[in-house]
Amino acid sequence: MENQSFDTNWSILQKIAFRFVFLFFLLFIVFVNNGTYPLWGYLMKYPNEWLHHFIPWVGKKILHLSYDITVFTNGSGDTTYDYVILFVILVISLTGTLFWSIVDRRNRNYQMLYYWLTVAIRFYVGLMLINYGLVKVIKLQFSYPGVYRLGQLYGDSSPMGLAWTFLGFSRGYNLFMGIAEVSAVLLLFRRTMTAGAIITLMTTTNVMAVNYFYDVPVKIVSTALVTMTLFLLAHDLERLVKFLFTGQAVALPVIQAPEIERRWLRIAKWIVKGLILGYSLIYGTIQVLGARKQYGDQAPKPPLYGLYQVDLFVKNNDTIPPLMTDTIRWNQLAIQWPGSANIRYMDAHTARYATDADTVAHELEMTSRSDTTQRYAFQYTLDDSGIFILNGIQQTDTLLIRMTRKNLQEFELVKRSFHWINEYPYNR
Repeated sequence: MENQSFDTNWSILQKIAFRFVFLFFLLFIVFVNNGTYPLWGYLMKYPNEWLHHFIPWVGKKILHLSYDITVFTNGSGDTTYDYVILFVILVISLTGTLFWSIVDRRNRNYQMLYYWLTVAIRFYVGLMLINYGLVKVIKLQFSYPGVYRLGQLYGDSSPMGLAWTFLGFSRGYNLFMGIAEVSAVLLLFRRTMTAGAIITLMTTTNVMAVNYFYDVPVKIVSTALVTMTLFLLAHDLERLVKFLFTGQAVALPVIQAPEIERRWLRIAKWIVKGLILGYSLIYGTIQVLGARKQYGDQAPKPPLYGLYQVDLFVKNNDTIPPLMTDTIRWNQLAIQWPGSANIRYMDAHTARYATDADTVAHELEMTSRSDTTQRYAFQYTLDDSGIFILNGIQQTDTLLIRMTRKNLQEFELVKRSFHWINEYPYNR
C-alpha cells in the first residue's frame, strides 16, 4: 500500500481487500501466536481449552472428517487441528469482510487500522524471528550429529532428520542463520521497517522452502511469516520496483503514525515498547542460555552414553552369528539421551526403548516404546576401554551381549575439518 495520508480516498477494491487482510491476519496472530507475544500463553489458556472442544466439533460436524481430532498443536504446527483452525479463520474472515462491506460504506480509508495492523504484524514476525534467531546463535535448535545420527543409515533418516543433521553440523552456519533472523529487530521500528522486511523476506522464504521441501511440520506458520512480510513490503513495492528495475531515484517514506496528543500516553507507548524489547532480547537470551543445560550440544549426557557395536550375542547359551537377515541379533546399541536407547538389529530395522539405569547396582532395564511387553533386564559392566557387557533376560530367554563403544571422532562426518585449499572435491 502507498503511504497515504489519513484523508486519502481508497478505492472500493482496496477497502474490501484490506477488510479481509485485517481480519485474517489479526485472527491468525491471536489463534496461532506460537508463543510470540509476551505472556500470550497465559491470556489464551481458557480460549485454547475451548478451541480444543470446538475445533474437533468443526472437523466432525462441518468438514465430516473420517477421523476424530485428538492431537493438538505440539512439536508439529501442521496437525489436522491446525489446518481446521486455519479453515475457521478463513471462514470468519470472509464472512466478516462481507458484513463489514455492507454496514461500512462511508469510510474513505482505513489508514488508522492499517497502521495498527502493521504494528501487530511487525511485532509478531519480528519477535518470532528474534526467538528463532537466538536459538541458532546459541546453537540450541539444531544439535550436532550425535550417537543416533552417526549410527543411522542415510536411507533410514527422514527428510526432516536429514535437514536437521545438515543444519546442526556447522556452528558457523547456525551463527549466520541466527544473525540474519535476529535482524528482524529492524521490523520493530517504523523507520527501519522496509530494511527489516527485505532481510526478513529472505530468511522467512528460506525457512518456508526448507519446511516444504524437507517435510518440516511448520508449513502453516512459515507461510504466514512470508505472507505477512510481503504485506509489510507492499507499502513500498512500487518504489522498490522503480529503484531496482528502472534506476529511478525514489524515496521510501515512513508509515504515518496517528498523533498521540497526551504526553503520558506517548511515554507509556515507549515504556511498553521498551519492556517488550527487553523481554525478547534480554530475558529471551537468558532463557536460551539456561536451556542449553537441558537441550542441544551442551545437554548432560547419560552415564552409558555411546554408540556400541555388538561383537558377541549369545541367546540361551547359543551364539548367534551376525547374519544380515537376522531380526533377533543386535547390531548396534545407541544411547544418547537419559531414559532412551535405540537398538539396530542385523536386518537394519531399529527399535526405540525407554531405559532405566541404576549406576550403583549396575542394572539396566529396557522397555520397548511400541510394545511394553518387550522388556530386557540386565546386569552390566562397562570398563574404561569401552567394553560394554550386558547379562540378563528378555522374558524367558537369557542373553549375553558383548559390545565395544565406537570412537565417534572416527566418523568421516566428524573428523573432516575445514580446508581453505582443496585440490579435488572431497565428496564422500
